[in-house]
Amino acid sequence: MTTSVAPPIAPADRFPGGRVVTGCFIVLTVSAGLSFYGLAVYLNAFSKEKGWSLASISLATTVFFVVGGVVGVAVARVIARRDVRAVIVGGALLGGAALAALGYVEERWQLYAVYTVFAVGFAAAGLIPVTTVVTRWYHVRRSVALSVASTGLSVGGIVLTPFAKWLIDDRGLRSATPILAVIWVVGIVPATLWLIRPEPAALGWRPDGERVVADTPAYAPSGMSFDEAVRTRFYRSVTAGYMLMLGAQVGGIQQLVKLVEERTDARTATYATIALAATSVLARLLGGRVVATVPMARFTVTLGAVQALSLVGLALASSTVPIFVAILVFGATVGNILMLQPLLLAERFGVLDYPRIYSRSQFVTMFGTAGGPLLLGWLYDLAGGYRVSYLVAAVCSISGALVMSAGGPATVRES
Repeated sequence: MTTSVAPPIAPADRFPGGRVVTGCFIVLTVSAGLSFYGLAVYLNAFSKEKGWSLASISLATTVFFVVGGVVGVAVARVIARRDVRAVIVGGALLGGAALAALGYVEERWQLYAVYTVFAVGFAAAGLIPVTTVVTRWYHVRRSVALSVASTGLSVGGIVLTPFAKWLIDDRGLRSATPILAVIWVVGIVPATLWLIRPEPAALGWRPDGERVVADTPAYAPSGMSFDEAVRTRFYRSVTAGYMLMLGAQVGGIQQLVKLVEERTDARTATYATIALAATSVLARLLGGRVVATVPMARFTVTLGAVQALSLVGLALASSTVPIFVAILVFGATVGNILMLQPLLLAERFGVLDYPRIYSRSQFVTMFGTAGGPLLLGWLYDLAGGYRVSYLVAAVCSISGALVMSAGGPATVRES
């Protein structure tokens, strides 16, 4: 149902969508650089400083993703009714407190407790609120806008993750993590309050830059309802396929620092995180334009197969050059696969119930993202190395691509 409204304020001459995307980019740069990618650094640091088994430390990463998936469902409900900025700021404060406490962990149960709080912060200041904001501001140019905003994930991996590793290597966890906590809060809160706005209508705009004109019907979000969407074959195939592909991807990312450091040295491991994230940035920016011209679902399936090949390469590589070749291929898939899940769901089901649809899909895929690091860590302890771990991850990735292929195209809705 629509109603006639006049714009609440005189809109600025320039569409503020670019400013909003910039704010989303900054938020993801900080939150991903110090959590999603940073978890691999903390895993390696706890392994060296505490001497705990890799499986037990990987379980903390699993706790992080499980809690994040559960909380994400609640976050989606809140941002459908409340100002998304309040949620992101709350996540920034919680995440900062957890990050500061990380260096004071002495027992494994404390690690799990801190990661639980950290996960709540990341869920509230991560992909669900940010992609929701972008999908509200852009419809026609959504793929490009989302690719730019989500590039912050990889930029965080290039800028902040290597800095976190250097700082922890130089000062140890106890001295380094409070500094990282300050960066987390200062990086997220100002960008959220100054740049991000929940939706365009409040500023006198429609999505993609059209002005709201007085006495014309207000914009009404379109799309499929949550109850209808979750019953479709497309939703089930995308969700199950992503559970497998992201499980392989996140497991591979979280163990990468330790793999490279074991096979080469600590300095090369730092360069490995930069190479992975930098390749992800370039590939994501290119992918945001490619998906506007090729079938989105087929492109995703292809990326899942290529990711499997890169994981096989990491399993078998034993020296610097082949390791980095595999990392570059892996990085090219990392950014695009993660970006395409919200794009696929928004393309197929619209924005009407997008936060609930995406958060529920992410909740299910959480079993993959949470289980991947734990599975690879357990296989490492069992086999005494990473070869079996990464080969199993490759099998998961190709299996996910096959499941995805059964869902059909993203542009045709099921009745």
